[in-house]
Amino acid sequence: MKIVEIRTHLLEHRLDRAFESASMRFDTRRHVLVEIVCDDGTTGWGECLGPAGPNAAIVAAYRPFLLGRDPLETEKLWAELYNGLRDQGQRGLTVTALSGIDIALWDIKGKHFGMPISALLGGRFRNSVRAYATGFFKQDGIDRVADAAAQAARYRAEGFHATKVKIGFEPEEDLRVIAAVRQAIGPDMGLMIDANHGYDAIEAIAVGRKAAAYDIAWFEEPVAPEQLDAYRAVRAGQPIPLAAGETWHTRWGMRAPIEQRAIDIIQPDLGGCGGFTEARRIADLASLHGVRVVPHVWGTAVQIAAALQFMAGMVPDPVRRRPIEPILEFDRTDNPFRQAVVKTPLEPVAGVLSIPDGPGLGIEIDRDALIHFAPEPA
Repeated sequence: MKIVEIRTHLLEHRLDRAFESASMRFDTRRHVLVEIVCDDGTTGWGECLGPAGPNAAIVAAYRPFLLGRDPLETEKLWAELYNGLRDQGQRGLTVTALSGIDIALWDIKGKHFGMPISALLGGRFRNSVRAYATGFFKQDGIDRVADAAAQAARYRAEGFHATKVKIGFEPEEDLRVIAAVRQAIGPDMGLMIDANHGYDAIEAIAVGRKAAAYDIAWFEEPVAPEQLDAYRAVRAGQPIPLAAGETWHTRWGMRAPIEQRAIDIIQPDLGGCGGFTEARRIADLASLHGVRVVPHVWGTAVQIAAALQFMAGMVPDPVRRRPIEPILEFDRTDNPFRQAVVKTPLEPVAGVLSIPDGPGLGIEIDRDALIHFAPEPA
């Protein structure tokens, strides 16, 4: 079996209402899928985290490394692709593009052997996972506090066991949002906060100290990802566990935060950290240092499926009769092609997602949706 083609599929949808995190503004949802085709007709699918167009360009740059190669040699291909562009960057687009390729190669491997990726990773520890709802972005012309309370009540009614609130804008308003959400969901639903690196260390410490009264499970990306000293200061200066990792790529990017215990929870994204091949190494590194792993997820059903397969095979740490189970981040913002790209949507039922048990990622792509959501010609 040899690779004969590598394609990318750009997806785009113009939003009716723009929304913002502390660091980014979205008026359009754009994602990119990777398709790898083999000479026997086997096709694998992956997805890249981050800007769709630039990721597609880097995937195209990797194409000569892949044509004519054996797709089952995932470890070998990963090393060669990474080395091929390592002089141009060991993180960022070179790795997010590689991540989408690696996911597609593992999808092919699963289909070739007739088993889900989780089985190839070593076996399933679970067949379903609880999901938590991500939302609460700042919307133009909408009162943040009232909107957050309404969203939180809806997520509770939909059966989610926990939710994550976007902060990082203005500390006092952010604290009012947190208070409103806690009131809306009651004391028994989990609550996390995500600043998208919008604060400096002084602000983050002050917010963390005040927000702790609302029983916060973790404080995500309080400061810029490059500022590990600031992470350590925030971790020491307030009581909420720190989480980060969606913008740290590969084991090398994760090494310092984990080894220095700058964070309590590491959040590798399968579409950004290096795919399945590298996510396994990151999880092992985290286990060595007692850091919890909770994957980050932001994409279509392809990325959701990848996260589910990885989470199915995550070894409990520690192994015990009632282990700590990973939870799935589930984006609830406007994105009509999130589920449309697959023939069987991956939606939670009462806040729980079943992990597909079909070969590879366990999904089937709807090619009509790829055409429908393709960008208009320039």
